[in-house]
Amino acid sequence: MTRIVFPPLGLLLALILLLCVAPPARGQTLPELPLNGLPPTLVLVRVVAQGAMVLGREVGGARVTITDVATGRILATGLQQGEAGDQNQIMRTPHMMDEPIYSARPAAAFTTTLELQKPTLVEIAAEGPLAYPTALQRTKKTILLIPGQDLTQDGIVLHLYGYLVQIEKPRLREALIAKADVTLRASVRTLSGSLVRPHGDWDSRKIRIYGEVLIRDRVIERLQMFYDEGSRTFEAPFFVPPSEKTPDGITLRVIATDLSTGNAGMDQVDYPILSERLLPKSTQ
Repeated sequence: MTRIVFPPLGLLLALILLLCVAPPARGQTLPELPLNGLPPTLVLVRVVAQGAMVLGREVGGARVTITDVATGRILATGLQQGEAGDQNQIMRTPHMMDEPIYSARPAAAFTTTLELQKPTLVEIAAEGPLAYPTALQRTKKTILLIPGQDLTQDGIVLHLYGYLVQIEKPRLREALIAKADVTLRASVRTLSGSLVRPHGDWDSRKIRIYGEVLIRDRVIERLQMFYDEGSRTFEAPFFVPPSEKTPDGITLRVIATDLSTGNAGMDQVDYPILSERLLPKSTQ
C-alpha cells in the first residue's frame, strides 16, 4: 500500500500566510490624460531610403500626407526637409530593437500636431525624392493614432525603395555618329543621395549595374559597366549601330538592382543617329 506523506502543519501555515501578504499583480500604467478636452497629438514622420539614409535637402526631401481613413479627410500634409542623418550612426552602429536610429543625431523629418477627438485610423503616405521626378517613389502605411499620445524620436518610419540612376554621357539630346565608339557613363546613388561604389557602405559589387542599347523597344546589346574612381561613375564602351538600321535613333538605358534589398533604379535617354562622317581621301 502506498503511503501518502503530508507536509508539516507549520509549513502549510507559512505558505498560506505568504499568499495572503503577497502584493497584487501590477496592471499597466494608465495614461495621464483628461477624460474630456484631449490635448493635441504630436506626430513625427521620417521618410528613409531603404537600406540607406534619410531623404534630406540634398535630394529635395519628401512629401508626407496624413489622411483619416474613415472620412478621407486630409489631416496634414507637408515637406520633409533637413539633413540625411549621421552615416556612422545609421549604417555602422549596432542597435537594440527599441533604440532610436535616425533621431540619435539631427536628421530630416516631417512633424505635425493633430487635434484628434478619438482614436483615429490614418493613412500616412510619402513620396520622394522630390528633386528627381523621374526617380520618384511612393509608399504608405496605416497607423492607429491615439489622442494625446505623441509619436516622437524616430517617429513613423516609411521606407522608399530605389536608386538614383543618371546617364551623364552621352549628354542629353546629343546626336551620335553611326559606327562610332562611344562611352556610356552613369552615376548611381541611393534615394537619399549617397554614392554607390565598390567597398563602400553601399557596395556596388553587390549590385547589378549594366547598360542596354535599344533600337525601338528591342535590346540589341547589353553592356557590363565598370566603376571609374576619377568620375565616380560607371562606364562601358559601345559601338553605335549603322544609321540605316536606326532611322529613329537609339535608346540607352542603365539599370541598377539589388535583389537582397529590393532596391532598383533606371534611367534611359533617346539619341538621334547621324550618318558616319566620310574620311578625306589621301592625296597622291
